[in-house]
Formats: sequence, structure tokens, C-alpha cells
Amino acid sequence: MTISLIVFLVILGGVGLWAVSIFNTLVQLRNRYKNAFAQIEVQLKRRYDLIPNLVETAKGYMQHERETLEAVIAARNAAANGLAALASDPSNAGAVADLAGAEGVLGGAMAKFSMVMEAYPDLKANQNMMQLSEELTTTENKVAFSRQAFNDQAMSYNIFKQSFPPVILAGMFGHGQDATLLEFEDSAQIQAPPKVSF
Repeated sequence: MTISLIVFLVILGGVGLWAVSIFNTLVQLRNRYKNAFAQIEVQLKRRYDLIPNLVETAKGYMQHERETLEAVIAARNAAANGLAALASDPSNAGAVADLAGAEGVLGGAMAKFSMVMEAYPDLKANQNMMQLSEELTTTENKVAFSRQAFNDQAMSYNIFKQSFPPVILAGMFGHGQDATLLEFEDSAQIQAPPKVSF
């Protein structure tokens, strides 16, 4: 064997190891963001389970607020359906957008529900209602934390995939589509200064 053949084989082996390393890192990062989505899924399912209990507890006090209660349940069902669709493929950008939209509607319905609930002091003082409200608040915090963890993992995957040299091989390895960030809030609404009036 000639020296040039040995050098060629060493270079070929080095390129092969480099490609395997990129492939393994892409798989690892993709699995991390999919696992992070599974954590969001757990918290959202808990949230969706708590909402009907909260509404049932409130029904006895708020007979004439039926429209608000029905809107909360309809929004909860739409969000649960969006979560189920996204759970089958966390990399589906359309399903991420659908879930984010459904969560926005649910957030609005829950805000209206909270305002209506303020008008019923007996309901606010009800032990079951207080416990359910506390569990829902805790779950909301866990959802926010899980969403941030998911977005961090998705961003790590996207940064590695889009950087050089992995960008050359990512498409060939089946990593052509970027991970989509999951945002529940309307960013334009968040950036607007709050209106305070006295």
C-alpha cells in the first residue's frame, strides 16, 4: 500500500467519524426537544382535567353565567384537541400554531371566567373553588416553565442544525425542518404597555 492510499483512507475515516458525530448530535437534540414537549403535554393535560372541575363547582353559584361557562369548556376542548394533534408529531409547525391559537382562546375564556367569578364572594370563599383555583394556578406556572424548557431545547436543536458544518448534512440525515417554538401569548399584546386608569 502506498502512503497516498493510507492518507486517503485516514481522511475518509475522519470524514466518516465527523458525519456520524453530526448525525448523533442531531438525533440527541431532536429527542431532547421532543421530550421537552412531552413535559408540556403532561401539564396541559392536567390543566384540561382541572378546568371542568372548576366549572362544575362554579355552576351552582353562577346559573345565569351559562354562556361564560360554556365558552370555557368549548375553549378547553379545542385546546385539548390541538394538544392531541400536536402530540402525534411535535415537529409539525401547523399543529404548534393551532395549539398556540387554541391556548390563546382558552386563556381569554379563563380570564373572563375569573372576572365573572369575582362577582360571587360566596363562590370565591368556597373551599373546593379555592383548592381548584390554587391547583390551576400552580399548573399554569408549570406549563409556563415546561414551555420555556421546550423552547430552549428547540432553539438548541435549530442552532446546531443551522450552523456550519452540520447545515450541510442535516437535510441528508432527515433533519430538514426546524423545530417550531411554542408561544401561547400574543407577542404584540405583550409588548403593548398596560393601560392603567383610576
